[in-house]
Amino acid sequence: MTQALQDRLDVGDLFARLSDLLDERRFEDAGTVYHPSVEVHSPRGDLHGLETVITRLSATSPADVRTQHVHGDIQVRVDGDRAEATANQLVYFYRDGEPPHTSAGLRSSSIAVRTADGWRITRMTITRRWQREH
Repeated sequence: MTQALQDRLDVGDLFARLSDLLDERRFEDAGTVYHPSVEVHSPRGDLHGLETVITRLSATSPADVRTQHVHGDIQVRVDGDRAEATANQLVYFYRDGEPPHTSAGLRSSSIAVRTADGWRITRMTITRRWQREH
């Protein structure tokens, strides 16, 4: 496998790892996906820095509401130690044992950089395309 292909796979894998940590509520593991100086721009607001992201995720995730994040149509363009990536995302909000009460379609656009610990997202912009209350 070429380094270019491996880099594309590793950057694309950030989306799956982000979904897992969000769905499993392992917010303290956000540093395995995000760079310490990350900027996140989303419908929930603008966040600067990893600790701010972790604090916001913890504070805005009700204990009785679960999520399922599904990423698709991931496109990655690598240029040396920097990459741009986009993805579509479906998010389902539900309570244990019940069907989803809310779903949303999102589009994310990210910049990632290669670090000593692997690729990390330095900037992510999330745009809500639609939301449905069930």
